Amino acid sequence: MFLNQTGVFLSGLGDFQEAKYMHERALDIDEANYGPDHPQVAIHVNNLGLVLKYLGDTEGAKKMFERALAIGESTYGPDHSTVAIYVNNLGSVLQDLGDLEGAKKMFERALAIDEATYGPDHPDVAIDVSNLGSVLQDFGDMEGAKKMFERALAIDEAVYGLDHPDVAIDVNNLGGVLQALGDMETAKKMFEQALRIFTKYLGEDHPDTVTVQNNLDSLS
Repeated sequence: MFLNQTGVFLSGLGDFQEAKYMHERALDIDEANYGPDHPQVAIHVNNLGLVLKYLGDTEGAKKMFERALAIGESTYGPDHSTVAIYVNNLGSVLQDLGDLEGAKKMFERALAIDEATYGPDHPDVAIDVSNLGSVLQDFGDMEGAKKMFERALAIDEAVYGLDHPDVAIDVNNLGGVLQALGDMETAKKMFEQALRIFTKYLGEDHPDTVTVQNNLDSLS
């Protein structure tokens, strides 16, 4: 558990290579203790997949998420909130690999699970909605994406307030689709807000902060 928590902490700091090492150690230990198909193993597999995704190993990440999902479905059934996490992550890497239809199906499935589990205004639902907005944006459906990002932002602001990294993610996403729609002035305000939050909580060198700075620079 300590190794896994350390890996998550290091990922939050952007130290993905060291996080990968921690998650691999945690996975080796729990596979030895519990076997390959235990739900605790799925947690480590999923977290390792996240790190691999950040490091650009999308095929490796896909294998990890598929494995975590298989364990989760076997353990909990197809409609459990933990399964929704793995479905979301698999959808994300499918999107990275260009399988937009596959990604959309994953995000819609995760959204259906979490809305049934938590109701329409839960932060996990906001994640699902935001992911769905992202793939709609990739499809070129900017108005549909805008609606999803606005919904995610409304949920997260109600839950966390105006000054939170999850809110910054929503604001940055909304800025991107507004930019695509030609509303440069509002997009600039969105990117500036997201940059301020990320810089405050994550620092100037974190990948999320750098991404938003690049988005803001693209308006110049």
